Amino acid sequence: MESLAQRAALLRESLQKSQQVTHAVVSILGSFDSRLSALDSAMRPIQVRTHAVRTAHENIDRTLRSADVILTQFDRTREAEREIQKGPNENLQGFLDAVDRLRSIERFFSSNRSYRSSDGVLNHVNALLSKALVKMEGEFQNQLSQLSKPMEPDRLFDCLPSTLRPSSESQPEGGKNVSAGSQSENLENSEAAVYSPPALIEPKFVPLLAKLAQQLVQAGCQQQCSEIYSEARASALESSLKNLGVEKLSKDEVQKMPWEILESKIGNWIHFMRIAVKLLFAGERQLCDQVFECSQSLRDKCFASITKNSLATLLSFGEAIAMSKRSPEKLFVLLDMYEIMCELQTEIDTIFVGESCSKMCDSAMSLTKCLAQTAQKTFSDFEEAVEKDATKNIHTDGTVHPLTSYVINYVKFLFDYQSTLKQLFQEFKREDGTGSELAAVTMKIMQALQNNLDAKAKQYKDPALMHIFFMNNIHYIVKSVRRSEAKDLLGDDWIQRHRRIVQQNANQYRRIAWTKVLQCLSGQGLTSSGGSGQVGSDGGNSSGASRSAVKERFRSFNMLFEEIYQKQCGWSVPDTELRESLRLAVAEILLPAYRSFIKRFGPLIDNSKAPGKYVKHTPEQLELLLGNLFEGKQERA
Repeated sequence: MESLAQRAALLRESLQKSQQVTHAVVSILGSFDSRLSALDSAMRPIQVRTHAVRTAHENIDRTLRSADVILTQFDRTREAEREIQKGPNENLQGFLDAVDRLRSIERFFSSNRSYRSSDGVLNHVNALLSKALVKMEGEFQNQLSQLSKPMEPDRLFDCLPSTLRPSSESQPEGGKNVSAGSQSENLENSEAAVYSPPALIEPKFVPLLAKLAQQLVQAGCQQQCSEIYSEARASALESSLKNLGVEKLSKDEVQKMPWEILESKIGNWIHFMRIAVKLLFAGERQLCDQVFECSQSLRDKCFASITKNSLATLLSFGEAIAMSKRSPEKLFVLLDMYEIMCELQTEIDTIFVGESCSKMCDSAMSLTKCLAQTAQKTFSDFEEAVEKDATKNIHTDGTVHPLTSYVINYVKFLFDYQSTLKQLFQEFKREDGTGSELAAVTMKIMQALQNNLDAKAKQYKDPALMHIFFMNNIHYIVKSVRRSEAKDLLGDDWIQRHRRIVQQNANQYRRIAWTKVLQCLSGQGLTSSGGSGQVGSDGGNSSGASRSAVKERFRSFNMLFEEIYQKQCGWSVPDTELRESLRLAVAEILLPAYRSFIKRFGPLIDNSKAPGKYVKHTPEQLELLLGNLFEGKQERA
């Protein structure tokens, strides 16, 4: 217990001492805090002065930096001014860079109007920009004038696919000639061919022109810029077309031209259209897009202005042809023209984009439709003209009529235009396909021709020659169809039907021409038994035939044969195979009858005076004479 009491006394004493230390520490800290407060009160004025000094230094630094920036702008202005004063002739790029610097300086001072010198500097900069603008306009015009040269024809031809380059032999004044007939042959190649539009201005100068244009546009001079550019490029384009051979002809002049000259010009026009659209217009569009990259509307406006007159000149010629008096020979050139317009339509739609070009696109489309309408009407006119052809001068030899060969050649040419005709039929919403439509049209033309030939055949006074004429012409038609694409279109039934017509007319000819001759070789009326008498073993006639009657028959035969021979030697069957088959058909009926007649009644003549006067030909000689028929030459038996 005593030990515990001692420990408690020690703890109590330690606690008292700890409290005393705590009071002491608190007392010390209170004293320190009081001193700090006093010190803070003493330092506060010093801190205020220090902050003021720091702020002043910052203001001075800021002012110095601003002054440095302004001074830099002054230096840039002086440098730019020197370039502007020198002008763009010596260093165009340096001049343009100086204009860019002036615009930058203008923006700087416009956004820092608080500077007392801003207004003065801005006035000076704007004055320099105005001076630069005048010089830029002059330089833009000067550059375009120097760089815009007409394209020589040979350079343009080199840009064409090899299959479409004109031959060196056919070169009219101002350009090279391509015949209208060659157009359809090149169509498939031309559609798939790759064209390389020429560089109308050297590529290295284009960026500078674009920069000048951009500066002028930024300065609000779009109108002046557009006029300068359009005038220079339009002049170069028109000169290029003139060098190529394009002429400015009025519609009246075109319609009064002789067909031979006009046909050649149409062939050239087709070639010119292809070069103009695929090379020259495409090149102008490309150049416009590069020079006026800064403005879509300006690109379209300038391109429309440049190409307007040139396109109008080309389309005007096409319109004059489409509106001229229709005639069958014009159908194929109309199809050629329609063909090239259809071929170029995609390029026209691609190149002539934008509102500024809309009327030009419409004009091209209008010409295409006009050509289609004229071609369709010419087609109908041709069918009607074939049926109503009133040619009176038929050939006296019954040969193939010129109308037949003309129509057949016409139809053959139509098959060279099957793809074009398909488009043409679609223009008029004929949806039964090009095959059946072309077949129907071809059949109508063939029927019209046959009707006309039937009428012409009736002009022959000799019925036998009438059948020869009809046979010749229908055979020519059938043979031509069998050798052309029309065979598949018209079909075997059509061919077989018309071959029967040929055979029917051959049979009619043989019946009409040789019936009287064959009657002379009949025994009827020569014997007492009505022609059924027997020839004796000695070659004599045992039926009591009258020698005078037999002589008369031989005389009649010789006279009729001589007459037919002379006449029919002058007739013509121009097809060798048909001519031989017709001779054979005549020989098959004539020679057996002649041999039989001579065998039966020849002995009566042999025993008389001058038998050669009556039996003029042996069967072999007669066969040789038949070999001279239908040669178109006058002969005597």
